[in-house]
Amino acid sequence: MAKLKTGRHTSAIKAHRKSERLASRNRGVHARIHDAAKEFDGLIAKKDVENAQKLLPKVHALLDKAAKTGTIHWKAAARRKSRLALRIKTAVQITNNK
Repeated sequence: MAKLKTGRHTSAIKAHRKSERLASRNRGVHARIHDAAKEFDGLIAKKDVENAQKLLPKVHALLDKAAKTGTIHWKAAARRKSRLALRIKTAVQITNNK
């Protein structure tokens, strides 16, 4: 790393480093949420409701942790959790009606 100049420029460089670290961490969290949601959707599409019900709390936990750390907004997490719960509810109703 090059020698830092003194003054406000120094803090700007440090802030930029910090923002890159946080962005990298947030990308990983987003990826885990995305992958879990895709897996959940795949189970719903295959009508594998039992395994989807087992996976749902794990997806909810990922969303809650992301909201707690500020990676996603808490209302966005709540909305996504609600939509996932609605999908499993309709899948259960469809399987029970057959």
